[in-house]
Amino acid sequence: MKFEWKGVFPAVTTKFTDDDELDFKAFDLNLDAQLEAGVNGIILGGSLGEASTLLQSEKDELLRHTVKAVNGKVPVLMNVAEQSTKAAVEAAIRARDNGADGLMLLPPMRYTSDDRETVTFLRAVAQATELPIILYNNPADYKIWISPDMFHQLEDLPSIQAVKESTRDISNVTRMKNEFGDRFAVLTGVDTLGMESLLMGADGWVAGLVCAFPRETVAIYRLIKAGKIQEALKIYRWFLPVLELDVSTKLVQNIKLAETLTGLGTETVRAPRLPLIGTERERILSILNTALANRPELPDYLNL
Repeated sequence: MKFEWKGVFPAVTTKFTDDDELDFKAFDLNLDAQLEAGVNGIILGGSLGEASTLLQSEKDELLRHTVKAVNGKVPVLMNVAEQSTKAAVEAAIRARDNGADGLMLLPPMRYTSDDRETVTFLRAVAQATELPIILYNNPADYKIWISPDMFHQLEDLPSIQAVKESTRDISNVTRMKNEFGDRFAVLTGVDTLGMESLLMGADGWVAGLVCAFPRETVAIYRLIKAGKIQEALKIYRWFLPVLELDVSTKLVQNIKLAETLTGLGTETVRAPRLPLIGTERERILSILNTALANRPELPDYLNL
């Protein structure tokens, strides 16, 4: 499938039953809501998708199920986050064979590779499959920065097409555009910098709270791209306290609780994660309930 690196790409949560099995009924409910809201792609197996706790067989099953359910409406991307080059290459090939339309690729996990090692790792995976790739640049969480110089060393590879910009430095959107023009699409990967990054020229948004609020997220993106900045800003200001729940070590629990309140999921997480309790849960509920009580009316953003 050919697609553009534009629009909103939800990094969807993985749903589990109370018996700790994949819950496709809850997953499909959320997936349908994303598609109806007008998202432009689906990303599986990211941090928000609890990928580090999934068995390989579950990743395969989740990907095959999603590809069948989406049925070509939007591209389905699989996240590749592995400790070794060998494992990453194998994961990329498995994703291709199970029907993925593209990959989101992280530098090596756990080991903090230097620039030469990181570039060699990324090249090896990109050369193993023809699938289009978005590199996940998140040194704040994963301790490895893919610098512009490293992107220059990768720009001869046609499969590396985009970057999920999660450095927390909004100037990097401009740096990438100044340095590479349209060679690499730039998608913002930090919810709390979503609108700011789009205004600075980001092509898309790999989003987290979209899992619970798909229509609001897509509305902000489309309004901005249509030049309706004040309309987008009104929604974004309402949304920001909720978006801040994405920038947390408990982002999975926070967002799954939000999904529960909007009727798009359950709170069930996979151990060692546990659902929120006590004052922590009450604080998140207060933020979410305040937002829901003041949920804005959206314009007809799908027909801008």
